[in-house]
Amino acid sequence: MSSEIKAFRCLSDNIGVLVHDSASGTCISIDAPDETAIMAELDASGWHLTDILVTHSHSDHVQGIAALKKRFGCRVTVPEKARRAIPEADVFVEEGERLDIGPFQMDVWELPGHCADHVGYLIPAASIAFVGDVLFTLGCGRVFDGAYEDMWRSLGRLMELPDETEIFCGHDYTLSNARFALAVDPDNALLKARSEDAETISLEGGFLVPTRLGDERATNPFLRAGNSAMARAVAKDGSSPFEVFKALREWKNSF
Repeated sequence: MSSEIKAFRCLSDNIGVLVHDSASGTCISIDAPDETAIMAELDASGWHLTDILVTHSHSDHVQGIAALKKRFGCRVTVPEKARRAIPEADVFVEEGERLDIGPFQMDVWELPGHCADHVGYLIPAASIAFVGDVLFTLGCGRVFDGAYEDMWRSLGRLMELPDETEIFCGHDYTLSNARFALAVDPDNALLKARSEDAETISLEGGFLVPTRLGDERATNPFLRAGNSAMARAVAKDGSSPFEVFKALREWKNSF
């Protein structure tokens, strides 16, 4: 294959992602959390940055854009709703658009909830989704200037993707997410195994990104809000999955 994806740490817990195609020379950064970390990966690989795709306008996802654009002259694609927040933007995208970047065909999904201007970029042909701060390994994003209803709908859309979909998220919160998930769902054997894997990989300097959607369905409490065990954990027996999700997210906020 001529295409490769690298995930790496940026800042304290951000995940940087580079998508590269050697045949075309296309190299895409998903968000730009930190110029230094991204440059280190580019230098090590010998890649030239051609594009930045922004998932949302929070500063820890965009603060490297200006320096990288000055260095490479790369094209910057941002959500239409983030137009005013990112002055370096060249292209603005909305729900339902398809991007053709080198050999990559990407669908744009608006995924509000974490914030109002959040989008995801999906490569259906490869079963890959870049979801920013909506869905994390064993967790989901905090609701800031969005609404719980929006976040629930966004997670529901992602749940419609095939089990084999690889989810690239914007942060590595896996260990803290695993502790919370085990508090909610302590009898889940697969969750226990994934938590142990996360601990081992972390000690080796790695992280569980990407994560497979099928594994998240089985272990992520926010995607299991329709399960009676999740409802019992938040004293919401008989409540709707949305009410269970909201209670779980509020519990996680102070966990």
